[in-house]
Amino acid sequence: MLVYLNGKLVPKEEAKVSVFDHGYLYGDGVFEGIRAYSGRIFRLSEHLRRLYDSARAICLEIPLSMEEMTRVCVETCRANQISDGYIRLVVSRGEGDLGLNPNKAKEPTVVCIADRIQMYPPELTERGLNVITAATRRSYGEVLSPHIKSCNYLPNIMAVIEAINAGAQEAVCMSREGYVAECTGDNVFLVREGVLKTPHPSCGILKGITRNAVLELARGMGIPTEEGLFTRFDLYTADEVFLTGTAAEVVPVTRIDGRIIGDGKPGEMTLRLKQAFSQLVAREGHPIYD
Repeated sequence: MLVYLNGKLVPKEEAKVSVFDHGYLYGDGVFEGIRAYSGRIFRLSEHLRRLYDSARAICLEIPLSMEEMTRVCVETCRANQISDGYIRLVVSRGEGDLGLNPNKAKEPTVVCIADRIQMYPPELTERGLNVITAATRRSYGEVLSPHIKSCNYLPNIMAVIEAINAGAQEAVCMSREGYVAECTGDNVFLVREGVLKTPHPSCGILKGITRNAVLELARGMGIPTEEGLFTRFDLYTADEVFLTGTAAEVVPVTRIDGRIIGDGKPGEMTLRLKQAFSQLVAREGHPIYD
C-alpha cells in the first residue's frame, strides 16, 4: 500500500508522523471518510467542502487547494488500484512542541489513505443490527460544533466501548436534552406510518453526506420526510430503524436496547432506500480513471 504524506506517495511502513504532531498529542486536526464505487469517488466535492469548513472553523489552514486535494484523492486511489474502496483524508495541525499553542505548529500534516473497508459483515446487514442507546452524550455545541469533523473522537469511542460491553454492534447517542442525536459513526433514521424521520441538526449531529443523499432519494421517491426531535420511545416504537454513513452505507437495525423493532426484520422502506442508494453510487461520482 502507498500512502500520501505531505506531497509524496510512500510505502505504508514509511508513512510516519512525528510524535510532536499536535494531531497525535491533542487530536488537533480534521478528517473525512470518503467512498469510491466502480471507479468513481462518491460526492467528493461535498466531502472536501466539509473538510475545509471544519479546518476553517478551528483556524487550520490546509496547504492545498480543493482542486489539489481532489488530485491527491484520485492519485492515491490509482496508486493502490482502488476502484471500490474507502479514502481517509486527515489534516492535522502538524509538528509543534508540547504546549497547546497551535502557532508553534508551522506546517500542517496532510495524509490520504486509500484502502478497503467493511463496517459490518454481510450477514449482519442482511438481518439487521443490534443497537443500544449509550450513556455517553453527544458533545455540546458550546464547546465544539458537531459540524466539525475533528480528529478528537473520544466521546464516540466511549460510546463504542459501551456497545461492545453490551454485545451490540452500535450505540445511539443522545443530545444533552435527551433527544436522539446520532450513532458513533452513523446517522439515524426511523420510519413510522410511512414517514421517514431523522434527528434535526440542532440535536448535535454531523450532517452526513450519506444522510443527505438518502433524504434526497426519499423525496424523489415521494416518501414524506421529517427532521425533528425524537426520544428513545420513538426508536422503540418505530416501524423501521436504519443507519447511514459513508463506511456503513445503509444498514437496517432490528433491535434496540433489547426491544425488537417492527417485525424484527429489515423493513420495506429501508430495503427500498438501500437499493436506491446502491443505484445512485453506481452512476454518480468523480472519475478515478480516465
